[in-house]
Amino acid sequence: MLVQEIIRTKREGKALDEAQIQHFVHGLVDGSWSEGQVAALGMAVFLRGMDRAEAVALTRAMMHSGRVLSWPDMPGPVLDKHSSGGVGDKISLMLAPMVAACGGYVPMIAGRGLGHTGGTVDKLEAIPGYSTAPAPADFDRIVRTLGCAIIGQTGDLAPADKRFYATRDVTATVESVPLITASILSKKLAAGLQGLAMDIKCGNGAFAATPEFGQELARSIVEVAGGAGLRTRALITDMNQVLGREVGNALEVQGVIDYLKGDKPREARTHELTLALCAEMLVLGGLAPDVGAARVKLQAALDSGAAAERFARMVAALGGPVDLLERPQAYLPSAPVVKPVPAPRAGRITGMQTRDIGLVIVELGGGRRLPSDTLDMRVGLDRMAQLGEVLSAGQPMAFVHAADEAAADRAIAQVTAAVTIADAGAPWKAPSLVMAELG
Repeated sequence: MLVQEIIRTKREGKALDEAQIQHFVHGLVDGSWSEGQVAALGMAVFLRGMDRAEAVALTRAMMHSGRVLSWPDMPGPVLDKHSSGGVGDKISLMLAPMVAACGGYVPMIAGRGLGHTGGTVDKLEAIPGYSTAPAPADFDRIVRTLGCAIIGQTGDLAPADKRFYATRDVTATVESVPLITASILSKKLAAGLQGLAMDIKCGNGAFAATPEFGQELARSIVEVAGGAGLRTRALITDMNQVLGREVGNALEVQGVIDYLKGDKPREARTHELTLALCAEMLVLGGLAPDVGAARVKLQAALDSGAAAERFARMVAALGGPVDLLERPQAYLPSAPVVKPVPAPRAGRITGMQTRDIGLVIVELGGGRRLPSDTLDMRVGLDRMAQLGEVLSAGQPMAFVHAADEAAADRAIAQVTAAVTIADAGAPWKAPSLVMAELG
């Protein structure tokens, strides 16, 4: 089978058959397709698209390009959640132990930060000693005994996707719905899941900037996952503001601890989205008859301390401190400079350029410009004001945590520019957190 003929077929807008797709995926792994050929097919798909059958075939082929996990004799359903990426999104760290406390098993293989969005693995590595790359046998044992383990992506799961994504990233072909779909689902299918909840972020801090793109991506993921044999529900959720009150690796871990322990009031949007995604997982796994019953069960896991206990045990099992929840300040790194971001005028916060706030974290050193960058786990923002809040002039909108005074001052100016304050009496309607549901 000639590589150039496969490229020509897609270039002309025709559907690729399963044998052609298999040839491409094998070529990704064994190197028989050159970088130029991989890039050419990626661009052809970007311009011509793929139908559902092609997307399913590509997803399944990439899933089988490496090791595929299995969970024989598991006493409960194997479930997971995936987010398309946002700013302040720490939901995974609460969700896995909450679902585990309710009888699910969550072998979560998470990613690092990309661009302005934070990464789950980066957040966990703010915890001293926490290993995001345990031996496969240890990962299996921890999931089976505790019900959850969150680790980083491994090179032997869907390796075809790793190479294809790297090429797409430098050839302006990332924003292709079928290719995004296959990239996400190939790794989730390789993890041996029985149910998946998708959180498709939509808004000015998300990859999907418009509701239309969010709907298209959610529909593709749900339908392709179903075609590949994985039951999936997708929520399209608002990312026109920071999710929660903390952004930055160690600060978000502290936020997770506060949330699980319930020592402070739980931020409303974070709590609602966590319950919504967890509830979808419980229903998918047959652990609750409906979303309402699932939410009651999840709240009980929080109130009883069972979810917090699972998180603490997971951290310890993966090499972190055994008393992290009791003494987080003793372990989580803190920045030497903490300064408020004063509101420039009195009024109501009515807008937030969320992507710009994510980039503030990158500039502080908490995100990557290059894959090889070392992160400063200490830096970020906390006590972040939310849309709709009314502030007086000079009242803090957030607190910057920085490595030095100059970096803090730059961040203060950038956050101030990213927030819109209108008159307190101006009409205001809170945006819907869950914009749509599919599946």
